[in-house]
Amino acid sequence: STVVIQAINTNIEKNLKKAIAVAPRGKRAMELLNITVGTQSISPLYWAIESGSLICAQAMIEDLLTIRADRDNYYFGADALFTRHPEVIKKLSTSAPSLLEPLLEGLIWRSRVISNGYRRVNCYCKHLMQYPDGNPHQALQWLVEYGNPVTISQFTIVLVADVMWTRLVAYHFLLGRCYFLFTLCLAVTSQSFLSYPSALGEPETLERNVVVFVCRVFLYLGSMCKICYTQIRYFLADCRNGAIDRTFYIPIPQYLFSLQSGGNFVLLWLLVGMCIEEPIWHCGEFSMDSMNDHDDHSELLFATHCEHVSGGTKRVYSMFSCLAILLYWTLLLDFSIFSMHISAYVLVFGRVLSEVALFIMALVFLIISFSTAIMALEHELVDFADFGTWFLSLTQMSLAMFPQAYYQLFEHEANLLVVIIIFVLIVSIILVNLLVAQLNQAYQHVYTDMQGYARLNRASVIVTTLEGISAKRWARFLQGMKLEDRLEFNEGDVGLPGGVQIMEPAATNIVTTDSIRRFGGSSAVAMPWPEEDDSMEDRFDRLEKLILSSVKKMGKPKKSKKKESGSSTILSNLGGDSDGSGSGGSD
Repeated sequence: STVVIQAINTNIEKNLKKAIAVAPRGKRAMELLNITVGTQSISPLYWAIESGSLICAQAMIEDLLTIRADRDNYYFGADALFTRHPEVIKKLSTSAPSLLEPLLEGLIWRSRVISNGYRRVNCYCKHLMQYPDGNPHQALQWLVEYGNPVTISQFTIVLVADVMWTRLVAYHFLLGRCYFLFTLCLAVTSQSFLSYPSALGEPETLERNVVVFVCRVFLYLGSMCKICYTQIRYFLADCRNGAIDRTFYIPIPQYLFSLQSGGNFVLLWLLVGMCIEEPIWHCGEFSMDSMNDHDDHSELLFATHCEHVSGGTKRVYSMFSCLAILLYWTLLLDFSIFSMHISAYVLVFGRVLSEVALFIMALVFLIISFSTAIMALEHELVDFADFGTWFLSLTQMSLAMFPQAYYQLFEHEANLLVVIIIFVLIVSIILVNLLVAQLNQAYQHVYTDMQGYARLNRASVIVTTLEGISAKRWARFLQGMKLEDRLEFNEGDVGLPGGVQIMEPAATNIVTTDSIRRFGGSSAVAMPWPEEDDSMEDRFDRLEKLILSSVKKMGKPKKSKKKESGSSTILSNLGGDSDGSGSGGSD
């Protein structure tokens, strides 16, 4: 194992910095990304992630994404990182999500020089947009699958998504949704506006019938067939990829869990039901017979009301039509993606619906319970004797739709009135207020991340729309981005390519020091970087060690001096005594 691997195994950042400090500046990045022994190679970065040495892994990412400069060149490890590991976003999102933030933050450079209240910001996002071969990168798709609203709101990802949305995806998305909007207009025209005179009993006209016929034929051929083709394509794609969910012991393709795809699946079957029950098909024979008789009934061509269409068929068709139009309008909510505020509002609305569903379940349970309980009571109200009547009546009471006059019928049935009062109190005081509290709590929980969820929604649309964009259009987009041009750090200081430069308000992010580490001396590629200044933590550690060693040194001499002085005093005293005694003895 190399010194880098040994440092990784200790999971100590200081050891890693010492191990990499001797690497040549031109090969420093590859020392952290690729170690070859014989015919095998290993990535120290992935080794650190898989072995759980996340402190060293973060230090490696920060070292790779630190911009260093000598007198001749700039050095930045982003190209080496994404060339060696193009799937690093997926790796981090699945194995070490905490490292996504330092990785994405390392792709940003902010100037500390302010001009007219703005500062330069370079975002080196080339490798988040495209692979080395020029194809669209899957980084955004992996972050959508990760589903973290905080990560998707990071500055680098927001910039990448916004650039791709405004310059490429928005036009194609709008083009596709305009067709759906046109289909909705035809559905509303044929099923709502032009059916209104018939509902009032007004006679049909040939012009109206022709317009209704054309609109409905377009619905069946232009909308139903298109949705059917799309559903078959998605179904076959999920079958080929094995994307089948069996959570409920029923094989369900995963594309149906998407709100848009699932809504289109239901809409397809509603349109199929409309096509089967279409009154124009049933009235076709009647219209042609009238024309063959040369009667003045040409207005009956493409008629929607005739003796061949029964009342039951009309009601079934009208139900299919009602649900289809509601679903058309619901699927049109995709247009909210053009505004983050509207999209966030729609998503919050969808996320609190679960609390409403719980309220409805509790309400239905109470209505069924009290309906069956009231049926067990003895009373003389003949009109309120069966379960269906009580279920409908209690539902109306819950919604404040029960006629006030009917409450007078319960005045002479004391036991029945008491049960109804208990039911109304439970629903109006406990259940409704509990719903309000749940909605309030759910909104507070979602509010902090609602912008992130809105950006997740837009990112998923970007990923889906990119699949249908031609390679030629994608190449034009990359050419317009000019990712190969070098970006200036400050005026006249031409830096590194592979990014996008914007100007942001100076107060948005306070920058007091230049993040580029500049070194003088030799600019040879084979030379390691000069030793960098220690961090504040290292300085404190060094100061603490110096103080401890000084205290030890100051303490030891004092003790020895005391002992020496004490022993010398005793010896002198003893010597003096002996001398005195000897001299006295001689005397």
